[in-house]
Amino acid sequence: MKFIAVILVHICLAGASLCQSLGPAPGPSALRVSEIQSALKQQGLDGWLFYDFRGSDILIPRILNSSRMSGSRRWYYYVPANGAPVKVVHAIEPGQLDSLPGKKLIYREWQLIQSNLKTAIFSSTTSKKPRIAMQYSPNNDIPYIARVDAGTVEMVRSLGVTVETSADLVQQFEAVWTPEQLAMHTEAATKMQKVIIETFAEIKRRINENVPTTENDVQAFMMKRYGEEGMNQSPMIVAVNANAASPHYFPGQGQGAPIKRGDLVLIDTVTKVKKERAPAADLTWVGYVGETVPEEYVKIWNIVFEAQQSALRAVRDAFKGGKPITGAQVDDVSRGVIRKAGYADQFLHRTGHSIGEEGHGNGANIDNLETRDSRRLIPGTAFSIEPGIYLEGKFGIRSEIDVYIDGTNAIITAPHQIEVIAIMK
Repeated sequence: MKFIAVILVHICLAGASLCQSLGPAPGPSALRVSEIQSALKQQGLDGWLFYDFRGSDILIPRILNSSRMSGSRRWYYYVPANGAPVKVVHAIEPGQLDSLPGKKLIYREWQLIQSNLKTAIFSSTTSKKPRIAMQYSPNNDIPYIARVDAGTVEMVRSLGVTVETSADLVQQFEAVWTPEQLAMHTEAATKMQKVIIETFAEIKRRINENVPTTENDVQAFMMKRYGEEGMNQSPMIVAVNANAASPHYFPGQGQGAPIKRGDLVLIDTVTKVKKERAPAADLTWVGYVGETVPEEYVKIWNIVFEAQQSALRAVRDAFKGGKPITGAQVDDVSRGVIRKAGYADQFLHRTGHSIGEEGHGNGANIDNLETRDSRRLIPGTAFSIEPGIYLEGKFGIRSEIDVYIDGTNAIITAPHQIEVIAIMK
């Protein structure tokens, strides 16, 4: 036995690099911590403090590449720009963050939370007033980021710390897609566009055959087709005429309006393929149940379409020219087109939203109306561009495309509508 032991020691001494390579490789969370630390240094931050109470921050598992983070007590995870992370967990749940790397500080009484956090933050920096990121949004400008309650922010500040928003960090580590996610989104968007075209054809068939048809019938047809295509059967907006003037109208169960010749039909649908970490696709198309689209619809469509395409051009020009552009700036472009046409008050919502696993993602939104999203659009992220004009009591028209930033270009991820579809043509 002694002889064998000596041989093993000598093998490892002779081939130290080989023995080292046989050790455990860093897990996904450890690799992510390293990436976060690099980003913190680039932004001049001393650290990033994560906080959760009973699932209050849904962003954390994706950011840290760890899903085993449930619990009934408050916990904190501090990633410093330099040094080892620190976990602050309660005594009855000491293993709550064991899936993450780092040292562990345990508290029982609430007073220890503050002292443990102070130790965690100040032990890794020489700064007298460290600047750290948290899921906090000044003035609640970006509600998607505002996951930490005001009291917790106050407590952390009382330690002598400056709390900065993590908005840009969240976008970098939660909203950027992998190549696999882009492929899943593209698959969903392509299938979705196909189903929309099939749906207009189904409306035409039913009208020609005098089959009574309601918004609910169209919704049921689309959900059935999504199931057949291997996608989530998520209910979609199917809105006829004046119903389309309400941007988030949904037909009530069994109470959907009838669809007949001469009607405008708006379909807004979001779904995704049934695969882990699949991002959603989200499209809006408009059709008219007739052979020729009336001029009043064409007029409004042309304004909406120009607003959409102007926003897309602004994004493309910025990236091709190497210039930064924010979600708010893109919103201003599309809104300017509609304002110039005299319909500013009839454009009721933001121009678009980030796209993620829930449909509405946590990256930069195309918004300077509902919120002020000053985050830059960055490569690897996706968002919708969906301006609309809503004439109360008459009709509404919205056109929605999904856009992905691929390096220095903005690509539309599925064939898109360029005119109101004449369904009976």
